[in-house]
This record gives sequence, structure tokens and C-alpha cells, in this order.
Amino acid sequence: MSALPDRRLLLVHAHPDDETINNGVTMARYVAEGAHVTLVTCTLGEEGEVLVPELAHLASDQTDGLGQHRIGELAAAMKELGVTDHRFLGEPGRYRDTGMVYDPEGNAAVPPQTRPDSFWQADLLLTADDLIKVIREIRPQVLVAYDEFGGYGHPDHVQAHRVAMYAAALAAVPSYREDLGPAWDIAKIYWNAMGETGLRDSLRKLRESGDTTTFEGMDPDGPLPRFVTPDRFITCVIEGESFVDQKMSAMKAHATQITLDGPFFALSNNNGNEVWGNEEYVLAKGTASPGPDGREHDLFAGL
Repeated sequence: MSALPDRRLLLVHAHPDDETINNGVTMARYVAEGAHVTLVTCTLGEEGEVLVPELAHLASDQTDGLGQHRIGELAAAMKELGVTDHRFLGEPGRYRDTGMVYDPEGNAAVPPQTRPDSFWQADLLLTADDLIKVIREIRPQVLVAYDEFGGYGHPDHVQAHRVAMYAAALAAVPSYREDLGPAWDIAKIYWNAMGETGLRDSLRKLRESGDTTTFEGMDPDGPLPRFVTPDRFITCVIEGESFVDQKMSAMKAHATQITLDGPFFALSNNNGNEVWGNEEYVLAKGTASPGPDGREHDLFAGL
């Protein structure tokens, strides 16, 4: 334990590629600064779409080989970001991607039928125990997870939020499961966020460029979906211009999920890579230590 760096960051994500989209710059920055960065991914993403035609046979309704393939994509992405400690919750494939449907409001939702081995159906205490092992081993000062809506409602994101928050609470209790290691209280917990101003600016540039299909239906001057966070709740902004190229390379490593002509790269093409250079967070536990502009620019601020 004493060999671990002084600063330790734990991130919990639902599927391979979620980590890069949400936190690629953050992870690359802290690796570069010598912090210990641990990623825990809860499923293999078996139910994801396959955007590479020659790999279409991997889909869950065909050979069902996508999950195993995405293990390799995740490893390649982490190599781009410099993250060497990346794990699956419990073990690879213990919890299966639940899949999703869209509800009438356009949010992701639980499918009408889910498999018994899906992450959504997994026992919350058992899944928390799998994460508590990691928390008590790594002893992170900072945890990054989703909010209670899982960002956009995906059942696996919601479940990952529940597991992360429950595990963080139980890991701090000395009398709970001594066999999982000495108790550890995580000082700061952040939830991933997408701030309103940044998204409106990006949408505005997309529309001005003539792109009306990327994030179709979103009006830069109208109501926005639930996953957008009002600026007043944004606690921390990680700005990482020098790491955004690593993030883009890591995104490309998730080739079955992110295409060069898809919405993520459309945002980049119309805004420059700076749209992916800022990653925003809401503080869910701990004490904020903002700078002169009223926001933190370091997840470890104040520790």
C-alpha cells in the first residue's frame, strides 16, 4: 500500500468507451502528473451497436462476441491515455450489459425484458462488495461516477451510480466486511456533468455550420435534455488542452462504438478539439476548494 502514489483517483463506468468520452482528458492529466488512476468498468458492453460493418457478426443477436472484442478496444484506449490499472467489476463478464430502449421523452430506459445475468438485475450489495474490494485496496481520495440519472438514463449507468455510491458508503464503515480490507472513507466524490453553456455553444456552432442532424432536435436556444447540468451546479472544470489529442486517439480506439463521422467527432470538427478538452464535474461529497473564478480546476483541490 505504501508504494501507491500520494494522489489516487478511482473512476467507475458502465461500459467500455464511457470512460474516454466523459473523462479521457482527466485520466490522461492525472497519469501525467504521477497520480494513481484506477478505472473500474462494470460490463463488457455486449449489447452495444456495432458501427464497423465487417464486425457486424459480433452483435449480441449474432455471435455475441462484442463484449470480448471491446475488452481489446478498452485496453487500446487505456494505452493511449496511459492508464495501466483498469479492471472489470468482479471479473470480466460477471455482469452483462443490460441494453436499453428510449422512453417517450427520448431518454434511455430499461428494456421491457432483461436477462437474469444483466447488470440491472444484479444484487446491489454483491456488486458493491466487488467495488469495496477495490476501494479498500487503492484507497482513493477521489471517486468519479455518474449522477442518479446515469447521465442520460441508461440502466447500466444508473446501476453504476448506485453501486459506486453504496460501495463508497460501506467501504468507510469499519464494522462492514473486515475481510474486504481496512475501512476507507473517500474524501471527495464527483459526478460527471455536461454544463449548459458549453453544450449550447457547441450546438450553436454546429447549426451555424449547416449541421442540422447531429443531436437532432436539440435547439441551442431552447429546452435541453435532462443530462445537461445548469452551470450553477458545476463545481470543477478540468481543462486539458495538452491531453485532448490523447483523448481523441482513445475515442478512435473504441472503433465499434464511435465513428469518425458520428456526433462526437462532428462536435470536434465544428468546435475544434477544445470541446473535448474541458471535462466538468458536480461535487457530490466533500468540500469544494474553488479558485478565483469560483470553480475548482483540480479534483484533488483542498486535499
